[in-house]
Amino acid sequence: MQVMPAMRVLAGSIAIACFVAIVGTGAAQAAPPDTTPLAVQSVAAGDYVHFGQVALTTQDNAGDIANLGIIVGQNAVAVVDTGGSVSVGRRLLLAVRGLTDKPIRYVINTHEHPDHVFGNAAFGPGVTPSVTFVGHHNLPTELAKRGAYYLRSFRDQLGAAAIAEVKIIPPTLLVDSETTLDLGGRRLRLTAWALPAHTACDLTVLDEATGVLYSGDLVFLQHLPVIDGSLTGWLSLLPLLAQVPAKIVVPGHGRLVAPWPQALDDERRYFNILADDARRLIAAGVPLARAVPEIGRSERNQWQLFDDYNPRNATEAFSEFEWQ
Repeated sequence: MQVMPAMRVLAGSIAIACFVAIVGTGAAQAAPPDTTPLAVQSVAAGDYVHFGQVALTTQDNAGDIANLGIIVGQNAVAVVDTGGSVSVGRRLLLAVRGLTDKPIRYVINTHEHPDHVFGNAAFGPGVTPSVTFVGHHNLPTELAKRGAYYLRSFRDQLGAAAIAEVKIIPPTLLVDSETTLDLGGRRLRLTAWALPAHTACDLTVLDEATGVLYSGDLVFLQHLPVIDGSLTGWLSLLPLLAQVPAKIVVPGHGRLVAPWPQALDDERRYFNILADDARRLIAAGVPLARAVPEIGRSERNQWQLFDDYNPRNATEAFSEFEWQ
């Protein structure tokens, strides 16, 4: 998740019980060439994840900052998100081919942010001709509204050559509320969430065979959650999300997976603090400019990238509650 932060990186921590932890601090690292497959970890039989760096997009890391999923069934493969550049997408494709020669039938995008969709062209026509792109029914609209802006705004971060390769590819298979995809002996339950939360087009993928939930950016671990939809919507969505019958979750960001639904605890705490702080400061008549540095400040040592993203979240919280 990256939506144009403005401040420096903060190394932080999060006190969540993890099921599988990946070694590394999340510091930005140079990306290997396109000929090097992405490193993937097995989190259950047939379920794999590439853990992106907990970092901001740079030319050095090629936008490899989001977690990406690979699900292998008896007959076919599904990929969950494709990364923050076509280079990352190519390396993800190589990782799939290192696991299996089964056809890639679906590329599932969990929402519209560049770090999750800029790699789509690596799986486009002529590369994986049998693939179908899948997403929330709002995803085509959000890509149409924001795609050109993303290409302009990420040019400096990724470089002109990397941006020139990116193609905004909307899904052709749209999920209205819930649908099931079959990879052969492995059913995937896709849920298009109605409430705006991280974005207005959040989609999750549950592997019913293993109980692994690929949450997209509805779940953040280590990395500070980022609100690009609605704080109140996300808070309202959390109890519904917790009812998904998963065992573990692969978050959109954070170099670990965690037990379900306990993985939501830290995120819920942070959002409630944002809401409480915003309401308190609004009631006291504190203006926005003075309130933003105070909203959520007690969480600063609990998350990485706090200084980059909390001002945005605090502004969103203040704006949502100002007229209530």
